[in-house]
Amino acid sequence: MNLHINGEPRTFPDPAPPAAFTLAALIQSLNMKSDRVAVELNREIAPRDRWPQTTLKDGDQLEIVHFVGGGSCT
Repeated sequence: MNLHINGEPRTFPDPAPPAAFTLAALIQSLNMKSDRVAVELNREIAPRDRWPQTTLKDGDQLEIVHFVGGGSCT
């Protein structure tokens, strides 16, 4: 499966039927913490509670923003 993530083409193995490659599975495969990520799928915000049911398709375009804590006190 070919996806575009943050403007970069990426290839992932197709799951064996009847399994589907979901948005939740993608986030897990990228080793990202789901509570620190926001996802836009094909120009629409993907609600986190629907990630397990959101099936990805070949050619989908995603923008993934990963929040990072930190900073300094001045």
